[in-house]
Order: sequence, then structure tokens, then C-alpha cells
Amino acid sequence: MTGSWEMPERGAVFTARRFSGALLERRPFPSGTCRALSAFRFCPLEGGLTDFAKPPVNEPRESEQFLMQAPPGNPLLLPHTLQELLSKDSVQVELIPEKKGLFLKHVEYEVSSKRFKCSVYRRYNDFVVFHEMLLQKFPYRMVPALPPKRMLGADREFIESRRRALKRFINLVARHPPFSEDVLLKLFLSFSGSDVQNKLRELVQGVGDEFLTCRLATQAKDFLPADIQAQFAASRELIRNIYNSFYKLRDRAERIASRAIDNASDLLIFGKELSALGSDTTPLPSWAALNNSTWGTLKQALKGLSVEFALLADKAVQQGKQEENDVVEKLNLFLDLLQSYKDLCERHEKGVLHKHQRALHKYSMMKKQMMSATVQNKEPESVEQLESRIVEQENAILTMELRNYFSLYCLHQETQLIHIYLPLTSHILGAFVNSQIQGHKEMSKVWNELKPKLSCLFVGSSNMPTPPLSPPDGNFFSN
Repeated sequence: MTGSWEMPERGAVFTARRFSGALLERRPFPSGTCRALSAFRFCPLEGGLTDFAKPPVNEPRESEQFLMQAPPGNPLLLPHTLQELLSKDSVQVELIPEKKGLFLKHVEYEVSSKRFKCSVYRRYNDFVVFHEMLLQKFPYRMVPALPPKRMLGADREFIESRRRALKRFINLVARHPPFSEDVLLKLFLSFSGSDVQNKLRELVQGVGDEFLTCRLATQAKDFLPADIQAQFAASRELIRNIYNSFYKLRDRAERIASRAIDNASDLLIFGKELSALGSDTTPLPSWAALNNSTWGTLKQALKGLSVEFALLADKAVQQGKQEENDVVEKLNLFLDLLQSYKDLCERHEKGVLHKHQRALHKYSMMKKQMMSATVQNKEPESVEQLESRIVEQENAILTMELRNYFSLYCLHQETQLIHIYLPLTSHILGAFVNSQIQGHKEMSKVWNELKPKLSCLFVGSSNMPTPPLSPPDGNFFSN
């Protein structure tokens, strides 16, 4: 696997051969510069953004404002803590019951940001465009995936599952250091107009991605450690193992929460059956008349037990729901983050790294063509055109190389972000333990209150209540 990540050694200078007739001249590229980069222009957006809920989104007016500021200190290191990330914002995503649309019904969500102190209405397709613009502007960052779109037959369970996934997505984005300060997020969380999708596209149009707007992009290589490849390979393997373990933990947690809810259903049915037994009006046969008073007393006691079992069922449901929200959802949140890291690694390998390798191959073919043209003494115009193409390819290669290092620079920071989120494990375990303690404590209280009400169920030969006998050690049915 490490073979596909090979890069020039740290400090190596990329060189290329420039052909001029039969003369071969070896010329190094200038360090950290590229003629192709000077051709890029950052154009300010035309017009302003309106229809914003407060606070408004201020649109940049000058091209320099598109350039991301370099952080103080070592720019490679992220100074954030988990608490700082979690406190950046808390976004709620709630389902709006009303379905709009004349023919095609669609689901709409109310998205409320604590940071921006406003609520906006969003459709699933709004999230899709927002996701696309994030990927376009930040191709080297962890952009969480969206839940799938279901065209037909979206039942209530699917809609709720998607709502939870959208909530996890927007909270991860709102707490991501680069995303949280970007105008895209401000617009998505505060723009109250009806054309939010067009506004999102306008913000990205003509601006370029993070590589073109970050002041440190062309210097990224200088900040990377010499063993970046080994560090990345080790970190990727570690995070892959963490993902696999958390995936299994999430499945177990789902089963535990589901069992609590199933237990609630069983307790409720158990109580209802006791109540039905106590409410039975079937007359007693004459041969059982001697025990008529005993059966009547038992029925009266059984009939009243359904209230306690309903309360037990309610406590079990509360515990199951609490574990779904505080344990399962937090595990899903962390899994979404880990999956976005895995996706980012694949984009690096299949995207910029692959393009870099293709550019090098194309450059090699051009050199062969130039050598052939020089040996065969072809017309000067043809040689000059080929030489011009080679110069362009040299610039393209250098740009790809700079992008490659910037991609690794971002990967290094995103790996740090994963490790900043790792203490979330203690939050999840704490929530799980507290849920179990609280759930068992509340149910134990109801069971203890239920026990005295069973005394009338145990009667002796004189029809007087007697306490239940504890079974002897061993099997209750042992000889």
C-alpha cells in the first residue's frame, strides 16, 4: 500500500529538460513558485446577499478577502480541544410535519443554529447542493457523507433515520475548523430566501478551491515532517482499526437499546394479560365454589397490577430512548467522522496523486516526441509548438506536485482532528453507564413498590394472606 504513496524526497528539486534544437538544457523549477499559479485570478462576487435571518452574511468585496489567513504559530498543528469543537455550534434538525408541493410531496426540515441564533427551512436537496459545494471548495478536507435519497416509499422509520443523519452531518460541518469560518456555512444556516441552492453555487463560482485561496498552499511541503508518508500510513491503519471496533460497538449498543424497548413491550403486554385475567367474568363451576372467595381475591389483586407493569414498561422505554440518543447517536457521529476520513484518503489516492502521476507520464511522452523531432530535423514551427506544450506541462506537473503536498498537509491536520475527537469515547461510555444506572435504579424502585401488593396473592389454608416462600438453594423443582 505504501508504494502508491511515493513522493519525491524532502528537499528534492523537481527538474525538467528543455529542448531547443539539438541542445538539451537542464533547468530546475523555482522553489514554491509556478507560472501557472500566477495566471489564477480571484474575482469578487457580483451583488450582495439578501433575505438573511440575523446575523447577516457579509459578502467579501475585494479579491484579497478570498485568501484564507495563515494561522499563528505552527500552521500544521491544530490547537483545538474537543470541548472547543463541540462548543462552536449546536444545530438542531427537526422534521416539519406539513408536506409542501402540488404533485410531488417532499420532506422539509427546520434547521436551528445556536451560534447564529436563527432557524431556516431546508429540503434534502438543499443539503445535497451544500455538500457538493463543500467538496468543490474543500476537496482535501473531511466532508461527511449525506444519507441516501429514497425516491419512493419513504416510510416514517426511513425519514427519521435520515433526519438523524442530516443532524450529524451539519453538526460535524459546523464544528470543523475551516468549515465553521467559511461563508458557505453561514449562508446555509442563516439564509432565509427560497433560492438557497443558487446562492450556494454563486459563493463558490469563480473563487477556486482551498488550494487557490490558502496563503500557505505553495509552502505546505516546508511544514510537513520528513517521515510524512510513514506517519500517514500508520495513522490510516490505526483509524481503520478504530473504525472497525466502533462499528461493532455501535451495533451492540443498538441491540442493547432495542432490547430495552422490546422489554418495555413485553412488560406492558404482561401487565395487560394480568389485568385481563383479573377482569375475567366467566362463572365458576359448582365444584370450584368452595374456593370462590379465594379466586375473587386473586382476581382483584391481579387486576390492579397492570398499573405497575405499565410504569415499568414506561421506564424501560425511557432507558432505551436515552441510550439511542446519548450512546448510539454519538457512536454514529464518530463513525460518520471516521468514514469521512477514509473517503478523504481515497480521494487523495484516486484524485490528486493519480493526476500527478498521469501528468508525469504525459510529460515523459512529450519529451520522447521532442527528442524524435530534434533528431529528425523537423520544421522549427513544429518544434516550437511542442516546446511550448512541454513548458505548459512542466507548470502543470509542478502545480500537481504542490497540490499533492497540500493534500498531505490537509490530511495531517484532518488526522489530528480525528484524534481530537477520540476523547468522545469517554463521553459515550459515561452516557452508557449513567443510562444503565439510572434505568435500573428507577425500575428497581417500581419493583420494590410492587412487591407489597403481592401479599394478598399468597393465602394459606385459612384463607389468610401469607408471604411468599423463598425457594431453597438449588433448583426450585429439585427433589
